[in-house]
Amino acid sequence: MRTCLDCGETIKGRSDKKFCSDQCRNSYNNRLNRSEINFIRNVQNILRRNRRILNELSSKEPTRVYRDELIERGFNFTFHTHTFTTKDGETYYFCFDQGYTDLGNEYYHLIIGDERLDQDPVN
Repeated sequence: MRTCLDCGETIKGRSDKKFCSDQCRNSYNNRLNRSEINFIRNVQNILRRNRRILNELSSKEPTRVYRDELIERGFNFTFHTHTFTTKDGETYYFCFDQGYTDLGNEYYHLIIGDERLDQDPVN
């Protein structure tokens, strides 16, 4: 006798069936993937917040921002979507279309999109 992997009810139907209903199948798979899904959701939220912060600050002049202003707004320097390295070796970090580079002395230069970097990427 076969039983549902989620609720333990007796399964009727095909011999390879593992769940008694779509609800049990979804519940079982959601429970299995919960930690992975939570991690991905948290990272996506951080990336969206980082992008929003960069977007708000880069629309104002000047596009040079002090590190503490980014941190006060909740910016997380650990997460970014991609990097762009110019021919001169300067690395820009991006959260989707919003980018920044470290100018030194706790200052960052903000840009919108890597198309403004007219040099070819190294990597």
